[in-house]
Order: sequence, then C-alpha cells, then structure tokens
Amino acid sequence: MRKLALNDEILLKVDKAARYIGGEVNSVMKNKEKVDIRFAMAFPDVYEIGMSNLGMMILYNMFNERQDVWCERLFSPWTDLDKVMREKKISLFTLESQDPVNIFDFLGITLGYEMCYTNVLQLLDLGGIPLLAKDRTETDPLVIGGGACAYNPEPLAPFFDMFYIGEGETSYDALFDAYKANKAAGGTREDFLLMACRIPGIYVPAFYDVTYKEDGTIASFAPNREAVPEKVCKQLIVDMEKEYRAIESPVVPFIKATQDRITLEIQRGCIRGCRFCQAGMIYRPTRERDVETLKLSAKRMLENTGHEEISLSSLSSSDHTQLNDLVTFLIDEFQDQAVNISLPSLRIDAFALDVMSKIQDVKKSSLTFAPEAGSQRLRDVINKGLTEEDILKGAGEAFRGGWNHVKLYFMLGLPTETEDDMKGIAHLAERIAEEYYEIPKDQRNGKVQINVSTSFFVPKPFTPFQWAGMYSENDFIEKAKVVKSEIREQLNQRSIRYNWHEPDVTILEGFLARGDRRCAEVILKAYQKGALYDAWSESFRYDIWKEAFEETGIDLDFYTLRERSTDEILPWDFIDAGVTKEFLIREWKQAHEETVTPNCRQRCSGCGAKQYGGGVCFESKN
Repeated sequence: MRKLALNDEILLKVDKAARYIGGEVNSVMKNKEKVDIRFAMAFPDVYEIGMSNLGMMILYNMFNERQDVWCERLFSPWTDLDKVMREKKISLFTLESQDPVNIFDFLGITLGYEMCYTNVLQLLDLGGIPLLAKDRTETDPLVIGGGACAYNPEPLAPFFDMFYIGEGETSYDALFDAYKANKAAGGTREDFLLMACRIPGIYVPAFYDVTYKEDGTIASFAPNREAVPEKVCKQLIVDMEKEYRAIESPVVPFIKATQDRITLEIQRGCIRGCRFCQAGMIYRPTRERDVETLKLSAKRMLENTGHEEISLSSLSSSDHTQLNDLVTFLIDEFQDQAVNISLPSLRIDAFALDVMSKIQDVKKSSLTFAPEAGSQRLRDVINKGLTEEDILKGAGEAFRGGWNHVKLYFMLGLPTETEDDMKGIAHLAERIAEEYYEIPKDQRNGKVQINVSTSFFVPKPFTPFQWAGMYSENDFIEKAKVVKSEIREQLNQRSIRYNWHEPDVTILEGFLARGDRRCAEVILKAYQKGALYDAWSESFRYDIWKEAFEETGIDLDFYTLRERSTDEILPWDFIDAGVTKEFLIREWKQAHEETVTPNCRQRCSGCGAKQYGGGVCFESKN
C-alpha cells in the first residue's frame, strides 16, 4: 500500500488535493527494486496543464515500455502547497510512488513556454536539488530539459546537466543504455555526461564555453573538451508508421484537465511556413500518420479511458491529406456513444467548414480565424498565405451555415508594421460583420458577435524573424489603443469586442526567448525574490523582474529592442534544427520585400529539412 507524501491535514487545506495523490486510471506502477533507472518526468506548471501535454504523455508511455525504467510524473505545486512544503520542509515527490524526487536517477523537465522558467527553479528547489548544475554531486539526479524552448536552452543552461534537442522517440534509449553502462563500469557523473554529449541530440552546457565582445554580442561559442561535437543536431522520427510510439492507454486525470479529452496526434510539422512561427520551422518536415493507424488508435484510446471527446492534434489539421476520411470514420463509428470531435488548427475554408458542420451540433459554437495581420501587405510580409478574399469568403460561408460568433486573432508589433496595418484589424472585423448583415434578416441566426484579440509579437529562434527587434511596453500599449480607437469608428462597432494581451509579459517572454547564458542570473534573482507562476496573470509580478534586472545589471533593452545583424552569432547557432541559416536569411529578406513563399506542397523552398529523407519533401516520389 502506497503511503501518500502529504497527510490528510494538508490535503484538506490545499486547493484541488487530487493534483498530488496519483493512482489515476492507466498510471504505471512498478516494483522500484526491479528497475535500473528511475526517471521523474516533470512539468513546470499545475497538474491540469501538464496532464494535457502530449509530449509528456508520449515519453511517459515510451519510457515505461522498458522493463528496466520506471517513469513517474510530477508537476509544480500550486502556491498554497508550495508555502506548506517550505514551512514543513516536505520534499517534492512523484505521483506514482510518492517518493522524493532527489532519490531519482533523472529529473526530466518539459520546457514548453518561457514564462514557466521560474517554476523550473521551484521544482529543483523543492526537490532538494542544487539549482546550479555545477553544484550537484554524484548522488543528485541528472537534470535534463526538452521541448520547444530547448531550441534556445542558453537562458537555462546553468541549471541543467543536459538538454534533449528534438523528438524524444529517437535517442532516449541510447541515453538510458549509456547510463546503465557507465554505472556498471563505476563511472562518475562527468564520465556519463561525456558519453551523453556524443549521443545525437544531447547538449551538455558544461562542455561549452561562451565569450562576449565589448558590445555585448557573442564572440565565440565552442566545446571545451575533445570529442564534444561543435553542433548538436535535432532528432526526429521520419517513418510515422514504424517509429511513432502511439499511446493506447493515456493516464486519465482525477480532476478536469485543461484539455479534458483524448489527444490523437495526426501529423507533425506544418507545410505553411509562416515567418513568425517557431513550431512551423523546428518541426519540419511535415509527416502524416496513416489514416488506418489513426482509426485504430482512436478506438483503443476511447476504450481504455472512457473519455467522451477526441481532439485531432496537429499544427494545421486541414493539411492532412486524409482528414475527411478520418473525420467521417469517427462520426460513423462513435455516433451512438456521444463522442465529440475537436478539430483545432483548422484553416477556415470550404473544406474546413464542411468538416466542422459534420462534427458540430445544430447550435453552432464560435469559429476561430487567425488572420494574424490586419492588411494584406502585412500578411504577405509574415507569409500567412491567406488573402482577405479567403477570410471574407470563409466567414460568409460560415454565417450562411448557421454560425454567428467569430473569434479573430491578430499580432501587433510585427516587422514593418505601419499604422495602416493596425487600423486594418478594425477594418477587417467590420468587413466580416458586413458579410453577416448581407444575409437576409429572416435567414440570420440572431446578432453577430466578433471577438478581436491581439497579442504582441515575440521573435523566436529558428524563425525568419529571429533577427527582428521588439517594441517597448509603452509602444505596445499605444498600438493597442490605435486598434481600439479604430474599432470604435466602425459602423458595426457594437458587434465587435476587443481585448489584448499584457505587454509586460510579452517583453519578458521576448527576453527569455532570445537570451544567452547571462540571462540565467536574472531568472535566478527573480525566483529568489519571489517570482513564480509567471504564466498566470494573478501571480505574475513584473516589479520583481524589474528589480532583478536592476540588481544583476542585465540590460533588458539589449535583448528585446535591438534588431540583430544576420552576421551576429546567436545563442542557439550551435544547434542544427534542420532549417538552414541561409534559408532563414532568405526568408527574412523576402519578408521585407513583401514576397510570399509557396507552401511545401506547392513548391520546395529548400529550407534544409529534406536532409531527413522523409515526410512532405518526398511525397511526390511515393
């Protein structure tokens, strides 16, 4: 019988105690005396968020398929339990065994969003693990990070022993085998790290040195030991039938997760090439899963979980060539079981609307469009591949199909943006409203409601916009005011609601996204001063971060406002993410020329992803 790490008195006091007790359906229990490696899989946010993370689900399932590994889960304790654990000196623990994390061999941390970085330090701190990798001993867990943010690991480099760059299905088995071999040989922690850094996709920050120029830019970034590779190459699976590790029995949360449904990954990558989108670049090439395999996976996952909704996950679901076949099957197969089908990331066109009309009830939910920019000129700059005609036609067809709620997502602060581009957001919303009111009154479904949301642009590594400068907090606020004012001037203003993202969070995200190793000082100082759950508006305190910048002497503007030269050494240049720097520079120039690059199925743009030997790059040869 497991003994819970938290007693009843504590569990009754904290919010959502089920976050911390484990024992869910399909969670994996093993005899800890009969495994060689214990791996603690951590997510630096609350249980409900982490339990919705597909990457974590895949690795949990994959690691536990090995007889010699037991992978367990843990999540950031919410602020109420955080306080109790510190007061009572309770060590952070995993859900499955309830054992303290500091006795494990590995602590793996998923890095999906920059604003969770102080929560990374919380996990280490509450776990009794030294925050800095250089201070850890032979008995401390090896701390490894992975996920989208690992494509610029440098702001977190001092806190991690290793990073995994790419898709986890590829090199983790080799890493575990190396760990066992080193342990059997009586090797040290450093001996293992030297073995690990030679495994494709593994980056060990301690084995690289950085020097800086007088102007603050990087002068050099190079290995400091022999046989350590100069480049760390992204790992990915090419054959989605042979190499994909399907999840047939995902863990069913005790409490409602953010994505309270089955997640069926239908493809990886995206053919579109939006110049602001990191995911669209780092997950190239696009690789589809076969529709027959997907049908089987869907049936098994529903049978093994009892969920009543299934989400078809990808960066651009409409681009899966067999989507219609899959959706039709799911509708026919589960029509008597009241299973809902969720289709995020659809491009709103005739095909998408036809698919959505099949899966939605007579009472239509809201439709989501992401034009990203208010003018056609700026949509061409960002390579959105979407014309105003496409948007209005899609909206018109949706309205005639019974929808009357539309969500529109835009970005402010994009490269080359003008005031006309900003005002264009209001004008586009107005034209969409006009599309609705062109329908005869007796055929309308009540009043139209158009919700316009703007976030502020954040340049990300491995995108054509990685060299772009950002704007100041005040500049962002002024841009939002321009949009708000212009919306009030529209004839149908009462049908248009407007909200925008917080600019202070955006500025900090931009700093962390493109930072170098020196930025770790700010993260550490902010955490020590009380920064935690920065991704949550009720917890985010920008004043703490401002104090941290001031006390460390790190210049925020240097990392955010400055436009980089294409000749500058960037903190992530040592990573080969599949897209070449030459391609990104070409796209950066194409953006300023307002030239659209065709998507991958229309024409190969020579991005470099063809080196992997599969996916969309080779579709025409099949």
